[in-house]
Amino acid sequence: MAASATSAEAHDGPGTTGFWALTLGSIGVVFGDIGTSPLYAFREAVAGAAQGQPVTRLMVLGVLSLILWALFIVVTAKYVLLLLRADNNGEGGTLSLMALGQRALGGRSWPLLVLGVIGASMFIGDSMITPAISVLSAVEGLKLATPALEHYVVPLTVFILVGLFAVQSNGTARVASAFGPVMAVWFSALAVIGLVNISDDPSVLAAINPWYGLQFLLSHGTIGMVTLGAVFLAVTGGEALYADLGHFGRKPIQAGWLYFVLPSLLVNYFGQGALVLSDPAAVENSFYRMVPQVLLLPLIALATAATVIASQAVITGAYSLTRQAVQLGLLPRFEVRYTSETHAGQIYLPRVNRLLLIGVLLLVLLFRSSSGLASAYGIAVSTTMVADGIMGFVVIWKLWNWRAATAAAVIVPFVVVDMTFFSANLLKLFEGAWVPLLFGLAMALMIWTWRRGTAILLQKTRRIEVPLKELINSLEKRPPHIVKGTAVFLTSDPISVPTALLHNLKHNKVLHEHNVILTIQTAQTPRVELAERVRMETISERFSAVQLRFGFMETPNVPKALGVARKLGWQFDIMSTSFFVSRRALKPSAQSGMPQWQDHLFIAMSRSANDATDYFQIPTGRVVEVGTQVTI
Repeated sequence: MAASATSAEAHDGPGTTGFWALTLGSIGVVFGDIGTSPLYAFREAVAGAAQGQPVTRLMVLGVLSLILWALFIVVTAKYVLLLLRADNNGEGGTLSLMALGQRALGGRSWPLLVLGVIGASMFIGDSMITPAISVLSAVEGLKLATPALEHYVVPLTVFILVGLFAVQSNGTARVASAFGPVMAVWFSALAVIGLVNISDDPSVLAAINPWYGLQFLLSHGTIGMVTLGAVFLAVTGGEALYADLGHFGRKPIQAGWLYFVLPSLLVNYFGQGALVLSDPAAVENSFYRMVPQVLLLPLIALATAATVIASQAVITGAYSLTRQAVQLGLLPRFEVRYTSETHAGQIYLPRVNRLLLIGVLLLVLLFRSSSGLASAYGIAVSTTMVADGIMGFVVIWKLWNWRAATAAAVIVPFVVVDMTFFSANLLKLFEGAWVPLLFGLAMALMIWTWRRGTAILLQKTRRIEVPLKELINSLEKRPPHIVKGTAVFLTSDPISVPTALLHNLKHNKVLHEHNVILTIQTAQTPRVELAERVRMETISERFSAVQLRFGFMETPNVPKALGVARKLGWQFDIMSTSFFVSRRALKPSAQSGMPQWQDHLFIAMSRSANDATDYFQIPTGRVVEVGTQVTI
């Protein structure tokens, strides 16, 4: 997600950026996660199948068949060919799909909201695990080059990860242009070393037959399910194809996957399989064993670069997802910094960056190997994929106007496959799968608390608020002292009198010459056209209402939006305009609608929210803050 085209270019076609440039960019960003899976996926799947016993031919062919058909069904058929068509004004991803489904149902739907929250929580959990497991698996190749370096694997991994997160504040614009070429070299290397090793035992190609995978599952019982959980590691990152839809567009992503990435991955997996068939001991690290000793260090360097790029993609993905969640009212406001003058999608969230770094380092120090982390990895991605499948059914049924039976016939098989993978990963609950589940539950709890707390707060404030029209009628009968200039009052409820306006009248005894009741709304679309940005309504001689609408992929910029309002006829001078913002001090109440612990959590989240002035990019010199105390 570091390099992007504009949404219009990505959605409508190649534009000036060029189709092949977008395709190369997608190879560098979209496929980083799934592209580094060969480092550990085949090894872990065969190890799960063997369970300490000698590796057999049927194990290898069964695992390869399962990997191949998982890539065909879950990634190619479900995401590349189907869900990439379910775009929300050119954007994709779990929250975009949730918003699309809610629009299709004609309003907010709690089941869809729950699915969206679960999917988003697990995606952020994946954003912690991917850097840890990817970089660890790359650096572990040093043990083969020089066994004496084994004790330096974890410290070196920590050093690389700390460096990666430290440079996030500088933005990725300078290095993003190199992502595509580096990953193109990586996938080419995967294909070449895979082809070379297939010659060790060409009969490995028999695994194309799905019967080998089915036979393995049917004959191995619980071990088959454990193996299936490890096989799922080969498709982790498949959901990123959909999440990055708005950055590169459907056709470049499809072309990159079908004609380059998928063939490279398959050839590499088959190369690893052929190597293990000819030398079962190579399963210890089948990826690095495919190259001669002289090429080992260059391959480790290339793998490390590829894993850093994969990590960068999920980190920036977590930034984008968090901003979407804030815009949709699922989380409090976070500070957003822009790191590029040309790409609005390149953002940096300091607090999210710190939390991700802490989580990644804890995972590395807790599990200390890619094999240990493999048990924790699949559950997060499989949960997101299940949520995407169910929400996809709603979109196909209601928005695409398919018959319910036809939509079900298309999507249910994918959901069944995803649920099977989810169940297989759940078997590893006590081996590490509890980590992303715990994190996902914590994220879901925070979102639920924020949603519930803001709803209760809105109900309580509405009970004591005065209807705006009543106050205007009262002021017309007995007007206070009128001062020159324009006062803009920010509020979430345009029907009631803003708290800041009441306090200004009560304590200062004055009313401005022009008063604007300003509300900011988030649309269910990623972006809002400029023609739809501003809605104005004259209430009385001194009062008017202005509504600004932003998409959930946009960060509100009030001064810029008011420039649009000026073109629509609202005459104002920014130097004689004051913005009044209410700052609420929340205190827990015995009569709250939430448990006391949830009250305190909501208050803590409110205090941590970024200042509204900064978030809405209002000039600080023109802001008047009015403090109020509210019990919740």
